[in-house]
Amino acid sequence: MRTPLIASVALLAVMAAPFAAAHAQDAGRQAGTDLVIDLGIGARLQPKYEGAESYLLSPFPIIKLSYLRLGSLYTLEDKPEAGVFFYPSFNFVGARTARDNASLTGLNSVDWAVELGAGVGFRNEYLRAFAEVRRGLHGHNGFVGEVGVDAILHPMDKVTLLAGPRMGFADGKYMDTYFGVSAAESAASGGALAVHKAGGGIKDIGLEATVNYAWTDTTTLSLEGGYRRLIADAGSSPIVKRGSADQFSIGVGVSHRFSLDLY
Repeated sequence: MRTPLIASVALLAVMAAPFAAAHAQDAGRQAGTDLVIDLGIGARLQPKYEGAESYLLSPFPIIKLSYLRLGSLYTLEDKPEAGVFFYPSFNFVGARTARDNASLTGLNSVDWAVELGAGVGFRNEYLRAFAEVRRGLHGHNGFVGEVGVDAILHPMDKVTLLAGPRMGFADGKYMDTYFGVSAAESAASGGALAVHKAGGGIKDIGLEATVNYAWTDTTTLSLEGGYRRLIADAGSSPIVKRGSADQFSIGVGVSHRFSLDLY
């Protein structure tokens, strides 16, 4: 899916603005620290849209909430000891039109969408498990999310490797928007795309891996890669059959850690 440069940079700027004053503070959770957040930007090579066989290099924002204290309540993802953590989850889905690929001829255009939601996970020194759910706005109004488990390794000083399986899911509104083909669309395609009703359920399965290098105490370089296989009603969609059910991605990024005393 495409992520336009302007949208990515604008989103990053909006999220970063409240925390700019924290730049000079130490990244550790010292006394009085109420918020620790990583902000950055990267570039990712990924399919033009779900089910595409052609790829596009796109920018993406890096926003990771590592610590938040609200009175006696807190969320914390990067502590080494065992514990539960919570975090916001978002995604930007680019518009899809027949201009993206001739195989989409006859399909209605799908507007860009913003997905907002939350996730919950459990982490210890060697393992991280999570589940997240988001609801779409604008281009689609369905629910989408994923569950995953990562092994956490430290192969060398300053290097952390996270890798493990993923499973994506979506409701019928999302699935029908991106994988369904109506009778009118089938006719407009000249019969090249058969009518397809995509119901909710599991959307894809795959693997993801991320390598983080702590360049400094506050700056991290990241390399990520992933593979997803579209399955069930998504994988059987005529849109995917004319593209590819195998979806690969690779990306690089840089982020800086900010700490802030909110109270």
